[in-house]
Amino acid sequence: MPALRAERLQRDLELALRLADAADAQSLPRFDAADLEISTKADRSHVTDADLATERAIRGILEVERPEDGIFGEEYGAQGSTERQWIIDPIDGTANFLRGVPLWGTMIALAIDGVPQVGVVSMPALGRRWWASAGSGAWTATDAAPRQLQTSQVATLDDASVSFQSIGQWTEAGRRDALLALADRVWRDRAYGDVYAYMLLAEGHLDMVAEFDLKEYDIAAAVAIVREAGGRMTSFDGEETISARSTLATNGILHDDFLSLLHA
Repeated sequence: MPALRAERLQRDLELALRLADAADAQSLPRFDAADLEISTKADRSHVTDADLATERAIRGILEVERPEDGIFGEEYGAQGSTERQWIIDPIDGTANFLRGVPLWGTMIALAIDGVPQVGVVSMPALGRRWWASAGSGAWTATDAAPRQLQTSQVATLDDASVSFQSIGQWTEAGRRDALLALADRVWRDRAYGDVYAYMLLAEGHLDMVAEFDLKEYDIAAAVAIVREAGGRMTSFDGEETISARSTLATNGILHDDFLSLLHA
C-alpha cells in the first residue's frame, strides 16, 4: 500500500508541474503589461485578467485529467470532493504583479483529507520553481539539475532571521506587541512578502515566517514544500491545520521557541 500511495503521489506531482507550466504560459506574458486589466473584489483586494486566466487554465486541465478530484481556487471558489482537493492560488502576490514587482507566483497543492501532500510553487518572473510530495523531499530547479531543499540548522533565536510580512497585518490581528518582541529578540527581521518568504525558509535562508488573514490557497503549497524540506508549519497557535487563518512556519528546530516567544 505505501508503494502504491507513493506512485500515485508521484503522478499527482507530475501533473502539478504540468499545471505550473500552463499557469506560467498565462501569467508571465501579462506581467508588467501596459494593458493589464485590474479590478477590485468585494474584500477590496485586487484581481487582474492574469489571475482569472491562470486559474481557468489550471481548472481546465484538472477537469479533464482529474474529474473525480475537487478544486478550491482563489478566484472561482470550491467544487467537488474535499477528500482529494486541488488548492490553487493563481497569482500569489497580485499587488506585486500589478506594480511590476517580480515577487509573485502560482501556488498549486493537492490536499488529501485536508493535509497538503503535493505542492508546487512557480515564480516565472524569477525563473524559479519549487516542488514537493509527501515522503519524496522538497526540490528546486537550478541551471545544472534539481537540488533538494533543507531548512536551516539555526538553533537559537539570537541567530534567527525572520520574515514578518507586514506591520499592518500584525496590527490588524492584534499582534503588534508580539511583533515588536520578535524583532527585539532575533538577529534579523525583514518583510520579504507573500510566497517567496516561505521558499526562502525551505531553502534555509530564513528561519521563520508568520502571517495572518489567510485562506487555504495562500499556504497549502508552501506547507507541502516546507514540511518536506524539514521545517514545520502550524497555525499561529500551534494547530496542525491550514484552515486557521494564520500560519507560523519555521525551520522546525525553533518552532516551539517561536511559539513561546510570540505568546509570552
